[in-house]
Amino acid sequence: MRCPFCGNPDSQVKDSRPNEEGSAIRRRRACLSCGQRFTTVERVQLRDLVVVKANGRRAPFEREKLARSIRIALRKRPLPETRIEQIVSGLVRQLEASGETEVPSSRIGKLAMEVLKEVDTVGYVRFASVYRDFTEAKDFSEILTSMDVSDADNQEKD
Repeated sequence: MRCPFCGNPDSQVKDSRPNEEGSAIRRRRACLSCGQRFTTVERVQLRDLVVVKANGRRAPFEREKLARSIRIALRKRPLPETRIEQIVSGLVRQLEASGETEVPSSRIGKLAMEVLKEVDTVGYVRFASVYRDFTEAKDFSEILTSMDVSDADNQEKD
């Protein structure tokens, strides 16, 4: 693993431990050249995913980009970082398990919104406002109204 401080390609693993319910390995490393310590995370990757953007452009799927979007939506909400990582890992597993190598960005957004709607409604509205490109206050009103209707439907079923 290349040192992020000096670029030396040799480092030594000092400590390894499972992370995120065993779906990743966290390794503490020390550079053999400059002695700086850094952390790496290894995850199982079933296949390389490609995101198909709305304009038809293709880009490699970036787990961290999805995680950043969800973190922003859940900023200052009462969810621990471990729960956010579970959400992201679950979404990535769902995408990888679909068997598709090319995934439309709209599908990723919809999956994230479904999960956020169950986990934190404020985070859901924040994510939806960016994903659906809200431009006016009425856009927020419409999504909140649709949430009230679906919540009422769910209560009637209980």
